[in-house]
Amino acid sequence: MSIIENINQIKATLPDHVCLVAVSKTKPLDDIMEAYTAGHRDFGENKIQEMVEKQEQLPRDIRWHMIGHVQRNKVKYMAPFVHLIHGVDNMKLLREIDKQAKRHDRIIQCLLQIKIAAEESKYGMSAEQAALILKSDETAQLDNVVIVGLMGMATFTENMEQVKQEFTRLKTIFDELKALQTPNCNLQTISMGMSGDYQLAVACGSTMVRVGSSIFGERN
Repeated sequence: MSIIENINQIKATLPDHVCLVAVSKTKPLDDIMEAYTAGHRDFGENKIQEMVEKQEQLPRDIRWHMIGHVQRNKVKYMAPFVHLIHGVDNMKLLREIDKQAKRHDRIIQCLLQIKIAAEESKYGMSAEQAALILKSDETAQLDNVVIVGLMGMATFTENMEQVKQEFTRLKTIFDELKALQTPNCNLQTISMGMSGDYQLAVACGSTMVRVGSSIFGERN
């Protein structure tokens, strides 16, 4: 099946309130343009340098999602255009995003990354750490970022019951933190679910799924 057919087939299975982020990392411009021609606008990259290079060569109305781990010293390169940063896992990074957004007179949307997986290699903060960030006076003074939700990555396992438990945990944390609304914190988005488990994630409450290989095919 073609990229356009894959996207249309996946969108047909998603409820209207769920955003599909097409994970285009390592994929050529032609593949992204094929999805773009089909009307798709949300694309996810996990390396800032690669995202910057693609953004310079592709249509300006693409909404770029930074879905990988973010190093603070590279925020400045994506600050002029990034639509949503999924992996904010500490206060220092949030401060840097605010600083760089201010330089470009923008407000950048962010998700707090919660560690729900059993794997040590996965990034993310605890629910308690996220609550402290949302409640802190320092966060309230950041005028150029808005925290719009949470992101989580499940354990890489064949055990779907474990994955379901981790997704359910993120939804529970989201529901608890949603009460902590402030002027620059408006939790609406739960970004969880990838090619192998996005349907389960949606059933558990995800409003944004990150799908790559099911759209573009396996990576080399």
